[in-house]
Amino acid sequence: MDDKRLRRAGLDYHEYATLKTHADLASCLESLGHPRLFAFTTKGSRVFHDARFAEGDAFLFGPESRGLPAEVLDALPGEQRLRLPMREGCRSLNLSNTVAVAVYEGWRQLGFA
Repeated sequence: MDDKRLRRAGLDYHEYATLKTHADLASCLESLGHPRLFAFTTKGSRVFHDARFAEGDAFLFGPESRGLPAEVLDALPGEQRLRLPMREGCRSLNLSNTVAVAVYEGWRQLGFA
């Protein structure tokens, strides 16, 4: 997680970010105070802009190549499994674009606080 790798990943403002690593998802969620979790997945039945986000919510994204594991998705209620709408036959957005769209929508709903 050195600066070179963060810059390569596109985190231009890495000096303003607080990074922590966790052994697993459970320990991460515990450190965050067990937030309400929204998983972004191409398998989601609810479009992301229909969800109502609140302060303290957390977003979960999986690897571009395979998405989130089934056991993670299955542990969440259907209304917390979200997808970005895509045109039929088109590939889904790449991970960084999906994160940007989702985070911006959450920020917008919270009044850009």
